[in-house]
Amino acid sequence: MKILIVGSGGREHALAWKIAQSPRCEKIWCAPGNAGIGQIAECVDIKAMEFERLADFAREHSVDLTVVGMDDPLVGGIVDVFEARGLRVFGPRANAAILEGSKAFSKDLMKKYGIPTAAYETFSDPAAALAWLGEKASFPVVLKADGLALGKGVLICEDMEQAKAGVRAIMEERRFGDAGSRMVIEEFMTGREVSVLSFTDGKTILPMTSAQDHKRAGDGDTGLNTGGMGTFSPSPFYTEEIAKYCQEKIFQPTVDAMAAEGRPFKGIIFFGLMLTAQGPKVLEYNARFGDPEAQVVLPRMENDLVDVMEACIDGTLDGVDLRFADNAAVCVIIASGGYPVSYKKGYPIEGLEAAGAMEGCYVFHSGTAKKDGAFVTNGGRVLGVTATGTDLKQARKKAYEAAEKISFEQGFFRHDIGKAIDEAPEGSL
Repeated sequence: MKILIVGSGGREHALAWKIAQSPRCEKIWCAPGNAGIGQIAECVDIKAMEFERLADFAREHSVDLTVVGMDDPLVGGIVDVFEARGLRVFGPRANAAILEGSKAFSKDLMKKYGIPTAAYETFSDPAAALAWLGEKASFPVVLKADGLALGKGVLICEDMEQAKAGVRAIMEERRFGDAGSRMVIEEFMTGREVSVLSFTDGKTILPMTSAQDHKRAGDGDTGLNTGGMGTFSPSPFYTEEIAKYCQEKIFQPTVDAMAAEGRPFKGIIFFGLMLTAQGPKVLEYNARFGDPEAQVVLPRMENDLVDVMEACIDGTLDGVDLRFADNAAVCVIIASGGYPVSYKKGYPIEGLEAAGAMEGCYVFHSGTAKKDGAFVTNGGRVLGVTATGTDLKQARKKAYEAAEKISFEQGFFRHDIGKAIDEAPEGSL
């Protein structure tokens, strides 16, 4: 098969790496890709939002399957464009990708179908939002830009002053662009966060192994929200009992709700969960693989990824036995100094070969380019250093050993990815 991947980050590098292992895969292109992806796929200079150009490329090169990694093109309708051209594509149509594209839509869906989530209100007028906060809010409270904001459009406000500043940032200053034309105000939930990626064909849903992301830029969950600074899999807090509850009360009901709304969802649903004292609740949905969750989940997956994606498209997922290795993985993101606000590009990267040579270690490129034959930084999140091990502690030790081998000017990473596993229940590791 000839396969085209749409995207340019660490998630797409992990997808290309996994797809390349399929005996069915003959050739991979990635548009636009990055320097690391270029080691296993041919990068194509077409942007992810240039749907017609991408479809033309797929037609001209007899592409058998296009895999869309990113949220923007999915929400924007790339799948609809490809299907209209008779091209085979993995991902939800626009009317299903709205599950990620609008926080208000997803919250209303959960309320309508009784899927557990935090209490909320939706606003399109900043004055109304401020009035509600002044009269009814109990702090801390969560403000969410309605649309896509690169994982950064969520603000946790401890008091009214922070809430006022948050409303201004989202709705008046439009710090997250058009994503802030509407806003959801949500009750603050406490508990362990868990991410569960899942495959679905619109009827059947098969959850993958669990993971946990770390969103804040600094150690100890300090600093600004980012696209994700690291992750580990599996979560020792996501027990078999919790998994069964989620399948019955959250996962299958979400797929059924979307079908009932005339929005059948085919592709990946990412469930961001909070394990509260009242039981698991949905924090958010995404309509694609997480980044960096893909970097720890895919290395543990034993199936041929191409087979599973085809089953999602064909509606035959009920015939798939989804399997994951009985091991663990940890990913540490190495970022550019100043991320997620502002940062410089073009710094030479040292130590990539030494890190990649370690057994069970993989270096996935997020923001890199080639200059004079050498890798240089080209983004905020630059690399994802993933290691597998027999358990989470071994995987974490290896991931940090590998990350320490890599250096570039102003590069940084968190030193506490997976620290929560030290508090895991006895016997769960």
